[in-house]
Amino acid sequence: MGIFRYENKYSAPTREQRERYMKGEVEEHHFGPDGQITLLLYPEAAYLKDDIDGVRILFAGVRDMTLAPEEAKRLVDDHETREKASISFRTGDHTLSEP
Repeated sequence: MGIFRYENKYSAPTREQRERYMKGEVEEHHFGPDGQITLLLYPEAAYLKDDIDGVRILFAGVRDMTLAPEEAKRLVDDHETREKASISFRTGDHTLSEP
């Protein structure tokens, strides 16, 4: 069916997509820092919401929705890597103390 990626949380998904794919019982899973990455599993689709970056991804169809958990893990790993990199970064105004 397809994978639809939205770079803005206000643009996704369209009404037609919601009515077509995002119906029925939903199973909700939270990942990442403070559970800000949410994976919603529907019978015929998966919807991945990254509230850190505002990215939304709709995996439509049974075949494509199997890719959603892998993408959720990739997003979590990406955010953890970014967080570690920002913690280890020092600006030039910090001085190292001498022994």
